Amino acid sequence: MRQLELPVRTWGGRRRGAGRKPGAGRRTPPHRPRVPHDPRCPVHVTLRARSGLPSLRSELVFPAILRAFRASSRDRFRLLHFSVQSDHLHLVVEADATTRFAPGVQGLAIRVARAINRVLRRGGPVWEGRYHSHELRTPREVRNALVYVLQNFRKHLRGVSGIDPRSSARWFHGWRRIVAAPLAAAPVVAARTWLARNGWRRHGPLDLKEAPRSP
Repeated sequence: MRQLELPVRTWGGRRRGAGRKPGAGRRTPPHRPRVPHDPRCPVHVTLRARSGLPSLRSELVFPAILRAFRASSRDRFRLLHFSVQSDHLHLVVEADATTRFAPGVQGLAIRVARAINRVLRRGGPVWEGRYHSHELRTPREVRNALVYVLQNFRKHLRGVSGIDPRSSARWFHGWRRIVAAPLAAAPVVAARTWLARNGWRRHGPLDLKEAPRSP
């Protein structure tokens, strides 16, 4: 009698080209281990909304985001600056400990997402993938990030001038000329890190005519 040979199965394990193909459009940050947070450094954080949602700058959505911002700062995690664009948020935050940064950002993202879903009377995810973060390690980096965040509307809206009413620019005290702050309670808190409080000022106050560039 002759022994029959069974065919060898080839599925299973890693294969080149296998897995879900990336969708069209902007790619979300890859799932790599994040660098541990340095409490001495403020961080520029970006949250991008899923497609299909109304503009985050709308009269309905923006006030809900603002209320969520006011409740997001804690003793060891603080929201310093922000701008709300039609489909994404730019934030500058700081945390007093390595272990407080990620929970602080995640808590803020959840709080804002719930506020958006509440006013839109919807359920489900709001953010597209993971947040992007960039640690600001020098006075120059912090100043560039401040211009990028507070003046970000100049990237997306043509012919705008002055300050963005959908940002924390009204409560910012680092403009070259005085800008009257609104009577409403500030949705941001004062910085405690040297870089975000005083270090960036080495390179001069911000001008309302400055345009954003990569932080």
